[in-house]
Amino acid sequence: MIQELTNPFGRVYLTIETNRANKWIHVRWMGYLTEDNVKNGVNAYTQALVDAGYNCVLNDTSLIIGGWDHSLDWVLNEWSPRAANAGLKHFAMIATPETFGGSTADTFHKTAKLFETKVFDDKSDAEVWLRQFSLGKQTS
Repeated sequence: MIQELTNPFGRVYLTIETNRANKWIHVRWMGYLTEDNVKNGVNAYTQALVDAGYNCVLNDTSLIIGGWDHSLDWVLNEWSPRAANAGLKHFAMIATPETFGGSTADTFHKTAKLFETKVFDDKSDAEVWLRQFSLGKQTS
């Protein structure tokens, strides 16, 4: 099942998929993100994580426009502790390098300490890394 969150104009800004085969929550952000979009989105996929009983998130930000630095402090100080308490242990973020979104993702990665994070510019690499935790398969 895929859940879609829309902005006030009816455009999808986030899809949330419970990936049962890989035992993770896969989220895809798109377009311009407001602070409310970020807060509503991360709360929604954290609930999906809890509902599924998983501890891994594949977070794809490669389709966002601009950055989300307006929400970074809230994500680090408010959401991260709640996500860790909800069971999040491994967070793979797909970002486009040399963009505002990529820069924010890099800052998040360097600052987040309550669960393991890693930033990728390639979805396949992110999946391989995350799969070792979600399915217990070691990477080569």
